[in-house]
Amino acid sequence: MDLIHKEYSINFTKKKRKPTNIKYLVFHYTGMKNEQKAIDRLKNSKSKVSSHYVIKRNGQIILLIPTLYIAWHAGVSSWKENKFLNKSSIGIEITNRGHQYSYQNFTKKQILSIIKLSKFLIKRFKIKKENILGHSDIAPNRKKDPGEKFQWKFLSKNGIGKWHKLNKKKLIKMRKISIDKNKLLKFKKNLIKFGYNKELKNNFKTFKNVIIAFQRRFRPQIIDGKIDVECYEILKSLI
Repeated sequence: MDLIHKEYSINFTKKKRKPTNIKYLVFHYTGMKNEQKAIDRLKNSKSKVSSHYVIKRNGQIILLIPTLYIAWHAGVSSWKENKFLNKSSIGIEITNRGHQYSYQNFTKKQILSIIKLSKFLIKRFKIKKENILGHSDIAPNRKKDPGEKFQWKFLSKNGIGKWHKLNKKKLIKMRKISIDKNKLLKFKKNLIKFGYNKELKNNFKTFKNVIIAFQRRFRPQIIDGKIDVECYEILKSLI
């Protein structure tokens, strides 16, 4: 792919993987005040973290680790039947101060670069739409990134990730309307079916964190960890 700057990190597993092992694309934000310091951290052996790519505020794409090597970006994570997603994913860091340091909008140049890079990777590794995820999807108890300002809906229109096709005006009318016990149980089952952490069945804290992760991505207007009819209908439409 053209227009990629190379700045290699040493934070990766040295054994190569097969292209067929790559199933997931995971988006992150850097969560640091300074862009260059964030990039330096991903290259610093002491940090023990990395990603395959970084996308700067000006849209520049940096390759840190070739995709056939395992980068250390996902940590303790799970999606569907897979755990510790480093081995089966490509990690893309997007520079943004994050929730801890005045969370920013992602720039137009960043979004355009995300589209360009993602399309290239999706085609190369045959990555399915449902396997394009945020860090908070795969680690809801620990992570918030890429957060509610990430433009999932716009990306889905460009073939990147899943989004629902429900009418916006109708959805707003469903907002904050409580669901009954049967729908609550169905919502839990649908979260697991969609791919979220199976542990949520018996762990209230995990369940709430998964709801919040779901809302950050699919209903970013209200992130309260409470299931209403709007959330229920959105998830049902995604299954």
